[in-house]
Amino acid sequence: MKQIIITSQNNQIRAAVLEQGKLVEVLDDSERESRLAGSIFKGKVMNVVPGMQAAFVDIGLGRNAFLYVGDVLLPEDRFPDKNVLSKIVPTIENFLQEGQEIVVQVTRDPVGNKGARVTTNLTLPGRFTVLLPGKKDYLGISRKIVDEEKKQHLLKLAQKLKPEDAGIIIRTLAAEAEEKEIDEDIQKLCRLQKQIEEKGVGVQKGLLYSGNDVISRLLRDIIDDSVEEIIVDCGDLAQSLRENLRKVDSAAAGKVWTNFKGSLFDYYRVNQEIKSALQPKVALASGAYLVIEPTEALTVIDVNSGKYTGKRILQDTILTINLEAALEIGRQIRLRNLSGIIIIDFIDMEKEADWQAVIDCLNRVLAKEKTKSRVLGPTKLGLVEVTRKKEGQTLAARYTVPCQECTGKGWIWNSKALENN
Repeated sequence: MKQIIITSQNNQIRAAVLEQGKLVEVLDDSERESRLAGSIFKGKVMNVVPGMQAAFVDIGLGRNAFLYVGDVLLPEDRFPDKNVLSKIVPTIENFLQEGQEIVVQVTRDPVGNKGARVTTNLTLPGRFTVLLPGKKDYLGISRKIVDEEKKQHLLKLAQKLKPEDAGIIIRTLAAEAEEKEIDEDIQKLCRLQKQIEEKGVGVQKGLLYSGNDVISRLLRDIIDDSVEEIIVDCGDLAQSLRENLRKVDSAAAGKVWTNFKGSLFDYYRVNQEIKSALQPKVALASGAYLVIEPTEALTVIDVNSGKYTGKRILQDTILTINLEAALEIGRQIRLRNLSGIIIIDFIDMEKEADWQAVIDCLNRVLAKEKTKSRVLGPTKLGLVEVTRKKEGQTLAARYTVPCQECTGKGWIWNSKALENN
């Protein structure tokens, strides 16, 4: 069961996604400025650095964006002979020069003092497909579509419907879509591509496109056939959402309801769950618990048995705790929007089959979300490593500020101890 709660109080749209009654994701418009991945900019090449095989591009964000040679799309009209194209040494000087104006897309948000990472390989995601301008020979399909007959049918359909000057990737939702719906999705993306091109004419630098507002992300990535209800506290917003869902023939259009009886985030305990997710300790139903500690380089998650003592066999007790922990860790990673390297210290197990059961459980939970992740391990030390793509800010960055007393350390000086010294 999936519920979506949307509130528009204080001129800010916020959305909460609940699965089986538990909060799994929070979206809000405050992310638009920080969540740049996917946004398309017009920029100017400021420096070409052969020693790094990269260029730095001013896209109007203060810090120049980083463009690696491998992220530069080779224009086919520059090298029409494919045999010639394959022999060209891919050096940055071949493709870019200082002062050149280019259109780029953010692939990684700015972090600390580092600017955004960008590419000239543009992708425009729709509900059922992704348009790849410039890659006219490319056809791809979501790895989550495993039925071979369905996969071949969709690839033939994509070949039939794709525009001449762009490639197409078939998304998971397309598996249940009709040909008309997929065609309309592609045509909509082609119109968007044209609008971006027109907006870039005469502009030296700046934002050309961003699909990171809450409603766009809900329509594109979250609302699917598993949604049972969408609760909104604004009549106009609810009607707009219904109309947009009808355009893509989504059954969810008939599941949008309004509720004007106060704060929806309080009524559905969303704010309370957000506060809980900002604490390091996470209690599990069995009496076991997790401790989640983010650091500068990675996030560490420790699994503890706590009050849970099991029944008879020690290894069965440990497996039960670890499986429960794997389910909750998957939810917490998505809810807190943890990314990069995540190290999990499960309780050590003796049987390889038990480890595989826990890894499989974690993989299943993480596979439910759109953000790409990978599970590795266990290592010789009994640690499991999860790598997850960075997209937007963490929940903590959006809802907390550093403590003025401890400056984010989590502790303050012991004045008595200092006096004794």
